[in-house]
Amino acid sequence: MSTSTPVTTPYSRETAAMEVVRGIDLTGRRAVVTGGASGIGVETARALAAAGADVTLAVRNVDAGQQAATDITGTTGNDRILVAPLDLADLSSVAAFVRTWDGPLHMLVNNAGIMASPEMRTPQGWEMQFATNHLGHFALATGLRPALAAAGGARIVSVSSSAHLRSPVVFEDIHFQQRPYEPWAAYGQSKTANVLFAVEVSRRWADDGILSNALMPGAIRTNLQRYVSEEDLARLRAESGGETTPSWKNTEQGAATSVLVAASPLLDGVGGRYFEDVQEAGPNQPGTRTGYAPYARDPEAAERLWQVSEEHLRG
Repeated sequence: MSTSTPVTTPYSRETAAMEVVRGIDLTGRRAVVTGGASGIGVETARALAAAGADVTLAVRNVDAGQQAATDITGTTGNDRILVAPLDLADLSSVAAFVRTWDGPLHMLVNNAGIMASPEMRTPQGWEMQFATNHLGHFALATGLRPALAAAGGARIVSVSSSAHLRSPVVFEDIHFQQRPYEPWAAYGQSKTANVLFAVEVSRRWADDGILSNALMPGAIRTNLQRYVSEEDLARLRAESGGETTPSWKNTEQGAATSVLVAASPLLDGVGGRYFEDVQEAGPNQPGTRTGYAPYARDPEAAERLWQVSEEHLRG
């Protein structure tokens, strides 16, 4: 993990994704965006496509993916937009995606996810948010490691959330088998896992030229909130001592930090860090909902999570 001077950029929370790629040429580079059919995923894909990248939308709903691909081509003129089925909660689906991938991969944007869902479990008994938000992306990235290594200087974008401040990874009971299920604790744990993943990728795979950074995109109204009411959001922010009305970004602004992490030369050689509002963030300060929790960048926790994740995939 790089520990040099924090990255600063000329951007702000109002910056849109297209502004981040202005002047960047991604011709000949290939990207995968999970959840690329809607929300910030489609805007991340659009900006990468506008810069010339070949983009694969890895999506559960292929019809929606095809509609998004047509829209991206229409707005960017880039017709190298592919759609592939991917259900992150189904390891056989992840394995199928990996098997069909051929050639190098320069940018893997782990964007898809679910938020604060009712208690649901995979056939293996895994809690659904952890399974989807972390384990599915872990299986995808490890499966695509040869393709990422072949790219030379590949980047993995790990989309986290300020909700990681709600919970570390509770290794003693990841899947809520002993403790009562609580949707936001489960979501927070999975988002902490996203940051720890970026830390450990950057330690383990740096010799392959593969680095990863995590990010908080901001509060954006997308179908990610399909399980979350306005009352829930108000209550959670009040509990945190913050504003009861979130400061919303639009999807183009929400995608900007993902695009920075995926494509900006300002992050060349940078890994294992946490970004928000298109800047590198520092440690969380008590009483705020910004920055990263120290446990989310703890190298020992990152290594432990990697080992636990490998054990999950082995069965």
